Amino acid sequence: METIKIKYFTDKIDKLTYIDGKSDWIDLRAAQDVVLKAGEFKLIPLGVAMELPKGYEAHVVPRSSTFKNFGIIQTNHHGVIDGSYCGDNDQWFMPVYAVRDTQIHTNDRICQFRIMENQPKIVFDEVEHLDHEDRGGHGSTGKQ
Repeated sequence: METIKIKYFTDKIDKLTYIDGKSDWIDLRAAQDVVLKAGEFKLIPLGVAMELPKGYEAHVVPRSSTFKNFGIIQTNHHGVIDGSYCGDNDQWFMPVYAVRDTQIHTNDRICQFRIMENQPKIVFDEVEHLDHEDRGGHGSTGKQ
């Protein structure tokens, strides 16, 4: 088990925990009230900063209910927080775009994260042909 140093920027959000024992993802919460009009962009503070273990990064994505509940989409669709983003003021944020007028309250669960090992070092071997049969191109598996 890894130990991760965490700094909270507010005492108005719940401390991080696993999602009710149902998942190895951990919910993140809005650290302030946010009001957005349709078409507006905002970096929503998540109220935490962490020192990730060497060789790891955090992957941040919306919760499955975030769009339905708040009408926001994460503008980078999948946030990656690398291990070097670990200073005392390196608070995590969720960049969002509102598709409808919405209000998010402090402590609302808006996204989730997990810690992943960094990609291993790889070398590309340039070739003229690949050894496997073609699948048929983009979208070749159909609509079913």
